[in-house]
Amino acid sequence: MIDAATIHQCADPVLKPAIVKKFIRAVGSPDPLTVTIRAGNRVVLVSPPKTPDQAMALVRRYVGHAMVRVGVTQYPAGFGVIDAGALKPDLVDACANIKMGTALFGKVYRIVVKWYGTPADQAFGDALEAWKTGYFDGKYVFDEPDPGSLPPRKGTPGDSDQPVKTGDAPKPATSADSGAQPAKERDDPNKAGIRIDLTSIGVGKPK
Repeated sequence: MIDAATIHQCADPVLKPAIVKKFIRAVGSPDPLTVTIRAGNRVVLVSPPKTPDQAMALVRRYVGHAMVRVGVTQYPAGFGVIDAGALKPDLVDACANIKMGTALFGKVYRIVVKWYGTPADQAFGDALEAWKTGYFDGKYVFDEPDPGSLPPRKGTPGDSDQPVKTGDAPKPATSADSGAQPAKERDDPNKAGIRIDLTSIGVGKPK
C-alpha cells in the first residue's frame, strides 16, 4: 500500500489525498514494475518484469497492439504516444507514475462529475470504470478536454471531492452501449489494440 507521505509528495495536488487513496486502492498496484496487458477481455500472460528495463521492454513490445497498463496507478502506457520508442522510464518510477496517473485520473473524474452535475455517489465509481476501460459516455475519455474545477458540493461550498447522494442519475452510455467506435479511435493504434489479434507476436504463456 502506498503511504500517505508518498501520496503527499507525488500525487497531483488538485486531487484530495482521500480521493487519491481510494483511486490507487481500487485500480492500482503496490509494485511500480507491474505491467498488465489485455486483448479484449483476455489478459495476456507474460513473465513479471524484475527490473525497470525489463518492464519498459515489455511495455514497448505491446503498446500499439494491446491495452497496456503500467505501474502504481496502472497508467495507460499508450496514451499520447505515437512511437513506442518515445515511451519514458518514468512509467515505472513510483513517484512519477503516481504524478501522471493522478493527474490523468483527476481529469477523468472531473469529466464524469460534470456529466452528473455534482460529485454524486455514482461519479467516483463511474470514473474508476472509465479509467479501466478508457471510455465514458461512448467517448475515449483520455482524449476529452478537461472541464476544469468541479462544481461545489451541496451544503459545503468549495468542498467538491467528497461524493454526495443525488438520487438515481441515469447511467452514461459506455463503449459497449454505443456500438462501434468512431473512426478516430479505430485509426489510433493506442486505442485499437484491444481488437488486434496478438497471436502473430507470441501471445500466451511465456516459454
